[in-house]
Amino acid sequence: MLWIKCFHVLGVMAWMAGIFYLPRIFVHYKEGRAAGEDVRRLVTMAGRLYGFMTLMAVVALSLGIWLWQGYGYAGTWLQVKLLLVLGLIGYHLVCRVFVQRLRNNAALPNGAMLRLFNEAALLLVVPILIMAIVKPFS
Repeated sequence: MLWIKCFHVLGVMAWMAGIFYLPRIFVHYKEGRAAGEDVRRLVTMAGRLYGFMTLMAVVALSLGIWLWQGYGYAGTWLQVKLLLVLGLIGYHLVCRVFVQRLRNNAALPNGAMLRLFNEAALLLVVPILIMAIVKPFS
């Protein structure tokens, strides 16, 4: 099970790298487009990064379910963590909507809102880490 946990953590790390970087691409796209710059490469980067982070999300979630079944964890901390992970999946899906908008040359929120969106992932990730490591409600 330790190998599964190792690859689960690697999958989560890769997924989070995408979760934290992709919204920065959105900000650069929005601000670059407003400045009249060529932003086509950012559209390509966003699409490829989204594909990579989706693959890593599937790996992380699949191995997480395997760990959950193998260890049989139960408790309020796990329920809270799973609820937060569902929120992170929702965040991931909002990123998909924004990538589609880039591809279709459609409107995105303004730069300030995209910056807030970028930081919002921490509101999910930090409590997930606390639940996984500290298990405050055990």
